[in-house]
Amino acid sequence: MSLPLPPHEKILTRAELVERYGRPRKGRLVFTNGCFDLLHRGHVEYLFAARALGDQLVLGLNSDDSVRRLKGPERPIVNEEDRALVIAALAAVDAVTIFDELTPAKLIETLSPDILVKGGDYRPEEVVGRESVEEAGGKVVIIPFVEGQSTTSIIERLQKGQRRI
Repeated sequence: MSLPLPPHEKILTRAELVERYGRPRKGRLVFTNGCFDLLHRGHVEYLFAARALGDQLVLGLNSDDSVRRLKGPERPIVNEEDRALVIAALAAVDAVTIFDELTPAKLIETLSPDILVKGGDYRPEEVVGRESVEEAGGKVVIIPFVEGQSTTSIIERLQKGQRRI
C-alpha cells in the first residue's frame, strides 16, 4: 500500500504549481480558492465535491495579509502555514499555493484550470477568473454550501459562549 504525498510536499510556490499543473497537462484540472480559516465539515464536503469534478484539485489559499484585508484585523484565526498544511493533508487536495493578492485572478489566468469552482454564496458571473477560464474553453461550477457551516458562524457561536460548535 502506498501512502499519499505528505502534506508539506503538496504546498507549492506559484512557479512550482504552474510547472506541475500548467498547460499542457493530462486530465482535467480543478481550481478553487479561499481563506479556509477554521477547517470544518462544510469545507471538507466542498473540497471533495470539487475534486470529483476533475483529475486534480489545486487550491489557492489567501495569505494572512490577504485574509486581514478581506475579513478584518481579527482574522485569520489560524496562520497561513498551518492552514495550508491542514488543507494539503486532505486526500481530495492535490496541491496548495498561497497567494497574497485580494483575488486569485492572476493565478487563475496563469494556471488556466479546466474547471473553476466556488461555493454557493457566488453566482457564476461574480466568480473572479471566470472570463479567462471560459475563454480557454473551461467552465465555472458553483457547489452549494452545507447549511449552517461557516467559519464566521463558528466564531460567532464561540463568542456567545456556546460550547457545542
